[in-house]
Amino acid sequence: MPHSAPPSNSPLAPSSQFDFHQHLPDMTGTTLVAFTSPDCGSCRHLRNVLLAVHELQPAWHLLEIDAQRESGLVSEFEVFHLPTIFLFSDGQFHCELQAEARPPAIIEAVHAALQQPPAEAP
Repeated sequence: MPHSAPPSNSPLAPSSQFDFHQHLPDMTGTTLVAFTSPDCGSCRHLRNVLLAVHELQPAWHLLEIDAQRESGLVSEFEVFHLPTIFLFSDGQFHCELQAEARPPAIIEAVHAALQQPPAEAP
């Protein structure tokens, strides 16, 4: 199945190693960064789940990193499996998010993680 990027007006914005660190500090509030791959079925499912999360939490920022094309970011964040979601708060790394790929589970995991102190960035 060919990879179709989210439409340009999609809340799930593609990001690359060339713009990721430039734009992230300007993102206030909650940002979810999903590392995915076009040929990963679980990644396609997560993409749809994140779009549903955005409908419930429209103030949250969503970024998608194509792990096949952005090997520098994959190495920097030590991504070993796909999909992987990282939580950022006010542009700062907070943690790797562990949650079932369902909108309520992701939202609950974000709220719980934000109650804890941030972890050290990989």
